[in-house]
Amino acid sequence: MADADPHELLKTEIAAQLPRLRRFARTLTRRPEDADDLLQLALEKALLRLHQWQPGSRVDSWMFRIMQSAWIDETRSRQHRDETLLAGDELEALAPKQPDRAAENLALRRAIASLGDEQRAVVGLVLVEGLPYAEAAEVLGIPIGTLTSRLARARETLQTLLSAPT
Repeated sequence: MADADPHELLKTEIAAQLPRLRRFARTLTRRPEDADDLLQLALEKALLRLHQWQPGSRVDSWMFRIMQSAWIDETRSRQHRDETLLAGDELEALAPKQPDRAAENLALRRAIASLGDEQRAVVGLVLVEGLPYAEAAEVLGIPIGTLTSRLARARETLQTLLSAPT
């Protein structure tokens, strides 16, 4: 039996990550329409650069890094064109939908959407996607100390927002 094509195996692994990638895209962009565009762009970049993936490294971290870089490029391009980013409160559910927790999920999504870009990215990678601090720092291209301080500030902000009376 012939060995499977490593690029085909990598494509299969990428496809298995689609739900996580879509969730991270929505965390970054705050808008489902932008998230879909970002996901498509990241997938296109990954497929064109399959040869750059290092065997033995995590596919999810590689894809998150591509997506983060693509989003940075997009926001810079929008700023250059003097477009403003619209802050919507539509994020993909961060937890399984349960009728009795719908209000809590909505409050959490709104609270995360209100975070700044840097804090939202850290929350998306560490708290939502479960990446270890070192991997999340590598994906974002920041020192681990910066990641931990951003995460601490994001947690404080989220706690304040979620404990405030409505």
